[in-house]
Amino acid sequence: MLITLLELEREPLEFDLDILPKSVDYGPEIEQDGPLHVSGRADLLEERRGPREVVEDIRVQASYAGKVKVPCARCLEPVEHALAGDFDLIFRPLGVEDASDDHSISASETEIGYYQKSGLVLEDVVREQVLLSLPARTLCRQDCKGLCPRCGQNLNAGICACDTAPADPRWSALSDLRSRIKP
Repeated sequence: MLITLLELEREPLEFDLDILPKSVDYGPEIEQDGPLHVSGRADLLEERRGPREVVEDIRVQASYAGKVKVPCARCLEPVEHALAGDFDLIFRPLGVEDASDDHSISASETEIGYYQKSGLVLEDVVREQVLLSLPARTLCRQDCKGLCPRCGQNLNAGICACDTAPADPRWSALSDLRSRIKP
């Protein structure tokens, strides 16, 4: 859904839609499981900079809810995450901040994004919010055993028949260290 300035100049835009699976690319590892419901409002904010310059910002306030599947970091089995979140973001025209002098930004300016002349694509905003809401590392369970480094067998499903050859003797100093550390 494209949010344009022309639409917002007339009146604020209310939206209530379902984003279907495979319509947003979250990357190769994340799969949307069912529709992702998004509802909210987009407004046009006019920021006056001096007597003649007006910057037209787009403010998007919305909430989303749905489910995604992410692979476990150890065994690669899919793990379902229920998502729900709210966001309130401001988007400024791309290139309006191109000042030659460097300056530091305030905490409130970290919530500002940028849009192209054609407008703002809502799916791109939602994609970013979904990715930010996911944990950095996903495990199917805390005691996940992962995959066998030799054959790739999921060790949660069973024991593999790989030979448990002795470790490289150069690592023996580290294995002795475990017995010296007190719990």
